[in-house]
Amino acid sequence: MDMIFENLSMDSGIFIVLLLLLVIILIVQTVRGSMRLSRLERKYKMFMKGSDAQSLEKTFVRKFAQIDRLYEAKEEHEHSINFLKKNFGMIFSKYGVEKYDAFDDVGGKLSFALAMLDKENTGLILNAVHSKDNCFLYLKEIVKGESYVMLSQEEVEALRKAVNFGIEETEEPEGK
Repeated sequence: MDMIFENLSMDSGIFIVLLLLLVIILIVQTVRGSMRLSRLERKYKMFMKGSDAQSLEKTFVRKFAQIDRLYEAKEEHEHSINFLKKNFGMIFSKYGVEKYDAFDDVGGKLSFALAMLDKENTGLILNAVHSKDNCFLYLKEIVKGESYVMLSQEEVEALRKAVNFGIEETEEPEGK
């Protein structure tokens, strides 16, 4: 070993001191690493422990189960919404009513024409004619805002109200 020191032209005392310094530096680094590891381990244990002492893993499992249930509910809702969108075109979403006196001897505007249309203005007009002794109902089919049979003045007015249902009139009514 002395030959090695002689070839390096180095004193063995200096070499030993350098090795001691290296060992001290390594011990300090080991202690620092150990302290950091124990701090990290404490933080990990605190993180894994819930506020009511439940493990974080149980919380994750519960949350993932909730997410799965929400996803299934979302799928059901999307299916329902698509079903409603598909069938919304077939419902009567517009209406118009015109009340009138069918006969001169009967007052109170008990007769009426009711137009019920879908978004494409297809539907029906129900006309209820009230007399002193009877009430008669007439049903007329409407296709795209048109009737294949003759409409009375009241039925035309009810149809006009239904076709324009939801459209605000820009003109003010007369007399106001």
